[in-house]
Amino acid sequence: MNPTTFIISFTIAMMGLAIYQTHLLSLFLCLEGMALSVFCLMVSSSSSSFVISTIPMPLIMLTFSVCEAGLSLVLMISMTRTHHNDLMSSLTLLKC
Repeated sequence: MNPTTFIISFTIAMMGLAIYQTHLLSLFLCLEGMALSVFCLMVSSSSSSFVISTIPMPLIMLTFSVCEAGLSLVLMISMTRTHHNDLMSSLTLLKC
């Protein structure tokens, strides 16, 4: 595939991250979209080059993406338990 499609999808996910800042779930979904587009870009670029050192890079990126998804799920559950919602407006530094 063309790398510009992955760059456009990354840009759209970044714009969603900038626009949808009301719920924590929407922020985490935009982060996952960004990680997925970077993963697809890395897979397409490593499959086009035949260098052995670039082959495990998409797997490492996928591992970090899964760890980020698990951590975001834990953060969302703990925030829902403590604040009883997932609104970003309930997170202020003055309450801490």
